[in-house]
Amino acid sequence: MPHPVPRSRRDLFALLAACTLAGGATAGGALPAAAQQPQAAAEEPWRIVRPPQSSRVLARDGSLIGEIGKEWRTNVDINTLPKYLPQAFVAVEDRRFYEHDGVDLVGIASAIKDNILGGSRGASTITQQLVGNMHPEIIDRRDRSLSRKLREQAAAREMEKHYTKAQILEAYLNQISFGRGYFGVEAAARHYFGKPASRLSIAEAASLAALPKGPAIYDPVRYPDRNRNRRDAIIGLMQDQGFLTPEQARTARREPLRTAPEMGMSVAAPYFVDAVRSLVERAGVPVSSGGYTIITTLDPSLQRHAVAALLDGTAAVEARANYRHETLKKKQRGSTDYLQGAVVAMDAATGDVRALVGGRDYQESQFNRATNAVRQPGSTFKPIVYARALMDSLPPNALVDDTPLELSYDNQVYRPRNADGEFLGPLTLRDALAKSRNPVAVRLWERYGADSVIALAQRMGLGSPIAPYPASAIGASVVRPIDLVAAFTAFANLGAPVEPRFVVSVFDASGRSVYGQPVRQLAPAMDSAVAFVARDLMREAVESGTATAIRRYLPATIPIAGKTGTTDDNSDVWFVGVTPQIVAGVWLGFDRPKSIAPGAAGGSFAAPIFGQMMARWGGLSSEPWVAPSNVVLVELDRLSGDIVDDSLPPERRYREYFIAGTEPPALRVDARRLFRHGPLIGF
Repeated sequence: MPHPVPRSRRDLFALLAACTLAGGATAGGALPAAAQQPQAAAEEPWRIVRPPQSSRVLARDGSLIGEIGKEWRTNVDINTLPKYLPQAFVAVEDRRFYEHDGVDLVGIASAIKDNILGGSRGASTITQQLVGNMHPEIIDRRDRSLSRKLREQAAAREMEKHYTKAQILEAYLNQISFGRGYFGVEAAARHYFGKPASRLSIAEAASLAALPKGPAIYDPVRYPDRNRNRRDAIIGLMQDQGFLTPEQARTARREPLRTAPEMGMSVAAPYFVDAVRSLVERAGVPVSSGGYTIITTLDPSLQRHAVAALLDGTAAVEARANYRHETLKKKQRGSTDYLQGAVVAMDAATGDVRALVGGRDYQESQFNRATNAVRQPGSTFKPIVYARALMDSLPPNALVDDTPLELSYDNQVYRPRNADGEFLGPLTLRDALAKSRNPVAVRLWERYGADSVIALAQRMGLGSPIAPYPASAIGASVVRPIDLVAAFTAFANLGAPVEPRFVVSVFDASGRSVYGQPVRQLAPAMDSAVAFVARDLMREAVESGTATAIRRYLPATIPIAGKTGTTDDNSDVWFVGVTPQIVAGVWLGFDRPKSIAPGAAGGSFAAPIFGQMMARWGGLSSEPWVAPSNVVLVELDRLSGDIVDDSLPPERRYREYFIAGTEPPALRVDARRLFRHGPLIGF
């Protein structure tokens, strides 16, 4: 009694019989029944349709930093490709591609033989694969039934009647998946090897040809040995089929498998790319439909160092002995309840966003904390309060009490305290800001009025609501990190803030410019002298106050001003720094706010990340800030605040900037007396 034939083999026998009949019918001029029926255009699986493309996102230097679209794909003309690239796919996927009519009867017979002998081989042609990949809603290649195979064959034969082999092969090379969301040879070449498909070597072409059989199995980045072995086998097939000479094959096999770093991009910037997509689509440009090129403001070098500094800095916090939370390395699978962070770095003059990091692991969480999170800024809000005091002619050497304070409002009593639990008594504005004394900021808020401080913050670009309560003086009202950094550009630009800019220009597939963000400088939020003096007060925080950690990374020759911030329960820590070239901010915290660690502070957690980022980048200059003409420089006694004389020792001396008219009385010039004897000469 003969052994029963396994079901899969019975299907193959039936398929061979059906193909033979179909082949004979086709030769006689008739189509299989499935192809004879009139069909709507949407149900014609033999038609070649142009697959969706992605939009490329480029850094300011023109390098690739990402793509936008469900399928990352850029269509290419087969005539622009080296001949050996499509030949590699023909060699491994369909050696009789140029001989069959869409269905390879010889291949099917060979597959049946192999199956009978216990082997396994597919018999789908490139045309059949294209039909299924291009029209999955009609020809579902996951369906293993005989009826699906017959419908696929009929569609493949019909496709071959309407299109040339070159057109079919081009469509195939642009359609198929290469894993990781890359579709088509151009995207695969760009991301696996960092070059266009037109510049691939024979070995690289064979490496890509290895992927359609199993993109996850033969991934050249994750499994280089598997890919190289299959690559070399494909090179052998290319030689056997006359596509390569023996010498070409030997040379190709000797070529090392080298994939591109960062998956062919100059830097990983997924949070930035998401922000760009959202911005451009809100402007009405359908970049997700593909075919656009977006030139952005990103600096790949600064972005790379921002990512590295944030990862290193947060890991250092998690390594502290008193840290008690889940860590990124030891978290539960799928959990995002670990310390998060955000970094924003902007060009001080233009607002161009040069670096943006919205979290520690984009694969785990796509929530962009740099642009979408709203958090309490803590003491990083204080420079705005101090600037408002300077606007009202309060000099920087004025004394304000750091003493207990009690305020009643809304049926509650507010008693601002300092992080160290102490009060230092009367302090100059400079020392009070450098030491971040809370009662001083609250007293200034009360003296000059909540409405006036809030109005200044709004002119600086802070659009989120600021509660008119004393706690807002020390950062109790929430802000977005990117907005806070943008507000600090007012200090960098002597009063005039700039809006964040992500996109320089967007071009459509024909090269026509369809969108661009202009540099937008807002109206001056404060006088240039006020901005200069406020910035100089923040410089003290870096040199002798809460942000001295910065100087462990950057020399004193580089001018830096900044402010740390820590919320009352240590759930948010900040540092926002101002340099002549870059304004940047760092935030750390949990998505669901909770205390980071005992003693957590912006100066010890966030400021070092800023310092490391800028030091590694190396793009800061030592060019000093130049005071505007309405600022007066005075040398004072550090202890008494008096004007120095020649007898005062150097260690007691310090230089203070005053807005003209607020300098010590002995140095003020009475303009009426000056002009009593006629106009000045020599100008």
